Amino acid sequence: MTEAQRNKEVVLGFLRVAFEEKRPVEAFELYVGKGYVQHNPHAPGGASESAGYLERFVAGFPELRLEVRRVVAEDDLVCTHSLMRLTPDSRGSAIADVMRVREGRIVEHWDVVQEVPEVTASGNPVV
Repeated sequence: MTEAQRNKEVVLGFLRVAFEEKRPVEAFELYVGKGYVQHNPHAPGGASESAGYLERFVAGFPELRLEVRRVVAEDDLVCTHSLMRLTPDSRGSAIADVMRVREGRIVEHWDVVQEVPEVTASGNPVV
């Protein structure tokens, strides 16, 4: 297995535990490394603070679903392109997460979130 593939597995494991299994604090314990840097403007910096933020977010939306549609990895960076629905009847948001992985642990995170529109000018879906 290549380093890029191992890094993909780390990120997908984190997302599975945090969102599918709804155990964000455990996801941080299992997959996040020391010196974690958070770039999401709504989440506090640091692993424990970000874990608490994500725990509250996930708990606030018991029907939340995250569907990872694409995963790309190069060197120490992994990018996922996902559809997140807070409720089953919502169109959801398209999310691009970029995570830096070092020694099998996530050490940095960025994300970009875009609401899924009813229609697009191109006619193509955003996710």
